[in-house]
Amino acid sequence: MAKVTEEYYAQKRKEILDAAYRVCVRKPITSVTMKDVIAETGYSHGAIYKYYKDLDEIIRDLLININRTYTFDDLGKIIEKHGTKNWEKAIRDIFSMLADHMLGVGKDVVKISLYCSVFAVSEPERAKQISEKIGEESVTPLLSAINTMSVYLADVIKANKLHPARSVEEIILFIVTYYGGVEDSFVLYDSDDSSDGYAGNNPELLFSIMADSVILMLKGVKKK
Repeated sequence: MAKVTEEYYAQKRKEILDAAYRVCVRKPITSVTMKDVIAETGYSHGAIYKYYKDLDEIIRDLLININRTYTFDDLGKIIEKHGTKNWEKAIRDIFSMLADHMLGVGKDVVKISLYCSVFAVSEPERAKQISEKIGEESVTPLLSAINTMSVYLADVIKANKLHPARSVEEIILFIVTYYGGVEDSFVLYDSDDSSDGYAGNNPELLFSIMADSVILMLKGVKKK
């Protein structure tokens, strides 16, 4: 009986998280209320509080699920494969992976992830409390990837005796800023037709441009 109860409890929490996900797809997470989630689930006001005590708990579990989905597992493999010798190919492969990943997870996940960043800026204290409840899983995949990239770029510069036009910190700042712009375009541009000449729905092109830019800043040779 206890096992059945645990499964039932887990299923109800999953239904609530699925409902919260659908709400967050329709509107920014910064404006989502418990009332929105309750309406989406179809549960009574009292029933939902049997499984979650407040909205922040729901957001916490939703972010954990998204972080598990929005991962860059191949980053380390790419770096290990190419090392510092074939660093240009490594950088192109890394940004190609980012494009494939963005297309793979789809606009809904990217949209929620994007608005989570806005949430962290607009309500820092609340976001901090949620992150503390999440613990180790509050480290976003993007932050983890950036940390890995920082180390790799420094190793590349040292091993190849490069004289970069910008510091590693500035190159990383460029990557983060550009990445955010690609996310914005991918989420906000609705059309799937690239024939209109706008690249907002073409992450492959945008990330290849970023790869060329990073290589140039590291004093590499632009791909012909």
